[in-house]
Amino acid sequence: MGDLGHELWFGVGPEPRADGPARLVDVAVLAEEAGLDLVALQDHPYQPRHLDALTALGQIGARTERIRLLPNVANLPLRPPQVLAKAVASLDVLTGGRVELGLGAGFFWDAVASYGGSRRSPKEAVDAVAEAIDVIRLLWTPGGPVSYDGVHYRLDGALPGPFPAHETGIWVGAYRPRLLEVTGARADGWIPSKGYVTREELPRLSRIVDEAAQGRTIRKAFNVSGSFDPRGAGWFEGPPELWAEQLAELVLDLGMSVFVLGTSDERQIKVFAAEVAPRVRELVAAERPAPAPPVATVIDDASRPRSVKRDVASLSPRQREIGNRLVLIHDHLRQELARIGDAVEQVARGRAEAAAVRSMINDLTMRQNYWTLGSFCASYCRVLTAHHSIEDAHMFPGLVAAEASLAPVIRRLEEEHEVIAEILTGLDAALVAMVTEPSGLDEVRRRAATLTEALLSHLAYEEEELVEPLSRLELDV
Repeated sequence: MGDLGHELWFGVGPEPRADGPARLVDVAVLAEEAGLDLVALQDHPYQPRHLDALTALGQIGARTERIRLLPNVANLPLRPPQVLAKAVASLDVLTGGRVELGLGAGFFWDAVASYGGSRRSPKEAVDAVAEAIDVIRLLWTPGGPVSYDGVHYRLDGALPGPFPAHETGIWVGAYRPRLLEVTGARADGWIPSKGYVTREELPRLSRIVDEAAQGRTIRKAFNVSGSFDPRGAGWFEGPPELWAEQLAELVLDLGMSVFVLGTSDERQIKVFAAEVAPRVRELVAAERPAPAPPVATVIDDASRPRSVKRDVASLSPRQREIGNRLVLIHDHLRQELARIGDAVEQVARGRAEAAAVRSMINDLTMRQNYWTLGSFCASYCRVLTAHHSIEDAHMFPGLVAAEASLAPVIRRLEEEHEVIAEILTGLDAALVAMVTEPSGLDEVRRRAATLTEALLSHLAYEEEELVEPLSRLELDV
């Protein structure tokens, strides 16, 4: 699989040394100031020279405003998924939705055992990751008590929550075929590292993930290290332009989109941010198809005609009540619009949760969710269209007849009704397509967001221009 079209993220992975905590946070702040997207910390709880990764990420989150945070990767044998789910969700809430969860099966088993962790066979380690993903998703899904009866992990009427502030991804560090298959089938992302895979091996491992994903597009990250030696010519051993070409190749050929440079060196961070990342974006943009045209003409507030405003304070309470009827109708439409957004996000969460169960049940559950969402949106579209039709046929002509100066505003409102109708038609088509092709959820989300932006702007403009004349002229809504 080639380029997946994901937004490109570039980050830094400094060593979380306990003998330099201030330096660690300063590196993260520097990365944010330099324009990087991500700070990732390795997680080796048994390593005495390292700070606890999640605690350190919390401090970094408190000192930064924008940059994303990633445990890279959380040591599952020493971090029960029940508690890990709570810790990561808490950090995501505290940082305003900036956390992704990197998850690792475990590798240094002697060190894990020295801390009292289970020494797992390769099969047991993979099974534990699969169960952990199930458990974390259950605890991140709003609802009643949940139970889970796995070999490695159990829940018995556990109450979910807290919930992440955004749709936090679960990315797995994997190299062996079976864990790669679990990653593709159940996780949201894959994180290999240059130190554990060769340039020649990487495409084969990526194909295993893609085949297991069965059409799902998951994030692919890559932990990279090397030098910016101007005389070098190797894999990530050379000038920034060579790095950019090699990273762009990983984007376009393998679908990778997140790159974490393992370093605490200020100079390397600045070169990566100022020279490598922008050049990769340029090279990838040159190969990607042109962006799809907007769903409909964006409603431009600056070009809207405005009427002369009068003081509503001079109107009687009865007159003001007439104009407020329009606001009450619009408030109902706003509430329903918010419910559509919530329904879309619930389906998105349902898709993620469904990856933990059998594929046949997956499909049935997703279809039911999609049909329910489609029915809900279709009902809303009918209500909204009816509202606009009533305005066009009755309210608008009455306003223009009573006050001719409102004609430019009315014409613009009628034009915006057509724009919104086009958006609704596109949303309806996307919902129909999603029933047979679940990967179309992203298109539904995009069109729902367009509807939200356009309709909220339209309703506000209509209220600004019409509430006062409707009240003053005592025209019924």
